[in-house]
Amino acid sequence: MKDFLKFTLASIVGMIIVGLLMLLILIGVVTSIITSGDQVASIESNSVLYLPFDSRIIERGTNNPLDEIDIPGLKGSKKTGLNDILSCIKKAKTDDKIKGIYLHPTDISAGVATVEEIRNALIDFRKSGKFVYAYGEFLSQKAYYLVTAADKVVLNPQGSIDFRGLGGERNFYKKGLDKLGVEIQVVRHGKFKSYVESYTRENMSEENREQTREYLKGVWDEMLRDISEARGVSVDELNTTANQVGTFRKGDFALKNKLVDDLKYFDQVLDDLKELTGTNPKKDLKTVEIARYKKVPATQSKSLIRNKIAVVYATGEIDGFDDDGIKSDELSKAIRAARRDSTVKAIVLRINSPGGSAYGAEVIWREVKLATEAKPVVVSMSDVAASGGYYIAAAADTIIADRTTITGSIGIFGMIPNAGELLNDKLGITQDVVTTNDHSDMPSLTRKMTPFEQDLMQNMVEEGYDTFISRVADGRKMTKAEVDEIGQGHVWASVKAKEIGLVDLYGGITEAVELAKKMAGIEDCRISEYPKQKDPFEELVKQLTGSVKMKFIKSELGENYHYYEMLKNAMNTKGILARMPYDILIN
Repeated sequence: MKDFLKFTLASIVGMIIVGLLMLLILIGVVTSIITSGDQVASIESNSVLYLPFDSRIIERGTNNPLDEIDIPGLKGSKKTGLNDILSCIKKAKTDDKIKGIYLHPTDISAGVATVEEIRNALIDFRKSGKFVYAYGEFLSQKAYYLVTAADKVVLNPQGSIDFRGLGGERNFYKKGLDKLGVEIQVVRHGKFKSYVESYTRENMSEENREQTREYLKGVWDEMLRDISEARGVSVDELNTTANQVGTFRKGDFALKNKLVDDLKYFDQVLDDLKELTGTNPKKDLKTVEIARYKKVPATQSKSLIRNKIAVVYATGEIDGFDDDGIKSDELSKAIRAARRDSTVKAIVLRINSPGGSAYGAEVIWREVKLATEAKPVVVSMSDVAASGGYYIAAAADTIIADRTTITGSIGIFGMIPNAGELLNDKLGITQDVVTTNDHSDMPSLTRKMTPFEQDLMQNMVEEGYDTFISRVADGRKMTKAEVDEIGQGHVWASVKAKEIGLVDLYGGITEAVELAKKMAGIEDCRISEYPKQKDPFEELVKQLTGSVKMKFIKSELGENYHYYEMLKNAMNTKGILARMPYDILIN
């Protein structure tokens, strides 16, 4: 017995010592990563900026040192900021050490509008006379759209291009909820406000089908127009090619239909790049990726320039359950800080949001409105700026959107699940309620709403919708009747949104900043980003707690994660929502 206790105690002590050693090693590794992240980098002459697009593109790069590392077992753990990509392409344009850009994507984990902005930056880069060379083994539609900005597009002879047009598929949960004994009670304003259809119908309503067809065609038409101009192939020819589904055809099909310039293997591509950069064929090609190149100092420092343009990022669902979404109080504080800073001469509000809490959107709208009374405010719409995402944009002086942005969805709704049948009849769990007033237990998740309660909720939604269209009417110099005509929850592609007055100009974040400078009457300025980023150690702690849990869930569920996210959002819904009718995933 004594020996047993001795060995047990020794084992416990050993485990504690090993654990402490592992912790010290982890701290040392993380400290090393963070320290190296602050170091200034340099590159060699005759280098190529290499863009493989093998990480998820987010609006703004973070201070989290783990975002640039592929964590084993976590699919898509790497993240790259669109702001870093655009600034690096711009910097490379005048960097004598960079001879050109090499694109090697398979798919691009970003929305079409984000791809459009990178594509436009590459077209601008080519004005320098430097090359943009693209190669792929398999190219998704978004990847192909991007690489058509290159001087030369090369495909592996055994590769293919996913070229078949845009399509969208939705899941409907009504049958499953009926089997479980759960009823989703809905109050809404707007015949196009179809977020609730997933829970109340077995198929799309005609209104929803109509708007979906409209915006998909709008985005596809813009993509084809750009590809047609770049490849010298008519839009009709491109549609004919898409109807033949290039996804399941090899390289000769892509070459025959002028989608690519040549068919080559990877070693031949390397030979081409060495020739373009003047590299000795027997030596390695010198490449640099965004993670490293963003640490290379720009040729001209703007550290002494006093005037600033504030770029405020509003990304994700408004007051949703996701930690990475928009927190209305935090974003309002950031806008307020930019408004009060005398060195900030104009504000660019960058929005990539499907909306969310109507109350949260109102809180943010108020700060945007106050900001416009102090200095110019320009909204830059990214992939999606709809419903609550449009709500917070409405007060701006000018709204700029990419041609492939999805916007609109001006409408309000609320959902209250009734799980009474599930609990009472199927699980045998009953409830008994004691109240002091007639409706003290409202809202109840175990019974149907009474007519009084239904009317009360509907009135709340109607008042919320009236406030929403009033905000839009005031900001866009329209009447409420005019806004209601294009509202009703209708989702619009950006081109149509511009026609009906919801958008002023086409462009991305670069054009928005330039317009803000012009409106403020300044030429030289620095960019100041808001909300201010957390300390790298804070980001690391966040990464090692809740964020890691979500990453494991994403890793396990893969493409099905967004269904989990939808259900999670539905369960966490509070108050009325100004949100997109559904999540749009365009491939």
